Amino acid sequence: MTNFPNAAPPTYSPNASLDSKRVLCGVFGILLGALGIHKFVLGYTSAGLIMLLVSLLTCGIGATAMGIIGLVEGIMYLTKSDEEFVRIYQRGRKEWF
Repeated sequence: MTNFPNAAPPTYSPNASLDSKRVLCGVFGILLGALGIHKFVLGYTSAGLIMLLVSLLTCGIGATAMGIIGLVEGIMYLTKSDEEFVRIYQRGRKEWF
């Protein structure tokens, strides 16, 4: 084996398990907010189920309200920095707004 004394160490994120899902959740919130997909991506199973069931069990009537919530949350996710998003929604586990 050859050692390379001047080789740069491998780069990695110290918070690799908490890489930001901000853009993914923001887009899902805007496009599929009524189904709560953005909540499932963040690991908020109960909040995702609430949004999904309200949308489905009300035959779409509640989907309007859930869609508005998803739209607002999607915009909020996209306007935050990655660090702020991770701190609030991934570490802090803030489920709603």
